[in-house]
Amino acid sequence: MQRLMITTALLLPTVAFAAGGGSSNPPTQTNTTTTCTNGQVWSQSMQKCVNPQSGSLQDDELYRAARELAYAGQLEETLRVLGAMSDPQDDRVLTYKGFAHRKMGDVELGNAYYRQAIAANPDNLLARSYMGQGFAESGDLAAARLQLAEILARGGRGTWPETALRDAIETGRGYSY
Repeated sequence: MQRLMITTALLLPTVAFAAGGGSSNPPTQTNTTTTCTNGQVWSQSMQKCVNPQSGSLQDDELYRAARELAYAGQLEETLRVLGAMSDPQDDRVLTYKGFAHRKMGDVELGNAYYRQAIAANPDNLLARSYMGQGFAESGDLAAARLQLAEILARGGRGTWPETALRDAIETGRGYSY
């Protein structure tokens, strides 16, 4: 039983990340942000920087690169990478497009992307958290609390999206990943 609990605990962050649930840790810095330039992404299989549109990267690799670039504040490059993903209507893509636009100052466009992500996947807790963080940053605590209530109602208690949004409501500052 203890082994099952440990295995489950180790897998939960991966499952949450794969489902768009977010991660409590900043992304690991890779060659994408330490070596590559001009919006290129490190290809582990090719051992070099490549254009995101090259077709040599899978969507999960592109998503991790977009998250890393967003955390590094390279928001234009984040959007470029997201534009190379195979399904532009994937709720993960829409979530990070919303994040990038909000962080670049276009809160209205960011919220439009978050709403699209939530329409595609109402259980996208990360989109709800990011949208709520934006509301908290702008002082609209009622709207932020509505997103927090949705996160909790959808089973998000104790998750990074809940914790991050709760922190943003308390401090007025959101996260950069």
